[in-house]
Amino acid sequence: MKRADRDIRLEALVRANASDVLAYLERRITPRADAADILSDSLITAWTKSGSMPTVDAEARMWLFAIARNTLLNSRRATNRRLAATARLRNELAVSDVAADPDESLAVRAAVVSLQPDLRELVELVHWDGFSVVEAAGILSLSSSTARSRYSVAKERLRAALATADSPAAVRPLT
Repeated sequence: MKRADRDIRLEALVRANASDVLAYLERRITPRADAADILSDSLITAWTKSGSMPTVDAEARMWLFAIARNTLLNSRRATNRRLAATARLRNELAVSDVAADPDESLAVRAAVVSLQPDLRELVELVHWDGFSVVEAAGILSLSSSTARSRYSVAKERLRAALATADSPAAVRPLT
């Protein structure tokens, strides 16, 4: 079957069954308004797979519902993965906040925030994201020597900011 013929047949299938598929999804998803998004994704999938659309109308209808069901299941799995990742991140942040001295942590964060944006990003990449200065240079599209120079300036400014804050962090050397 030619692509144009498949498109016409798929359009007829969708027109005949879209409201039923939407009702099917609305009964299975909360909030119900998300059903329209799942339907939209389902129709895109149906269009990309229209070459495997059955020729018998009843089978084509079941095929469309199967695509909607699989799209719904994929959406649920993605949501569950996102929620699990968010929970892990919350737990990690709670553990790191408990382990650090709250006053020191606040003073360091305030000092970092006070840096110019380009210096702040470099410091955050190195100390918070675990990149080396050379790796951070690549991320920021800087030469290694420019990054080392800026990192040195940032360390001096942080030392000065922490020393004036009379923070316990002031006595800890920055690497």
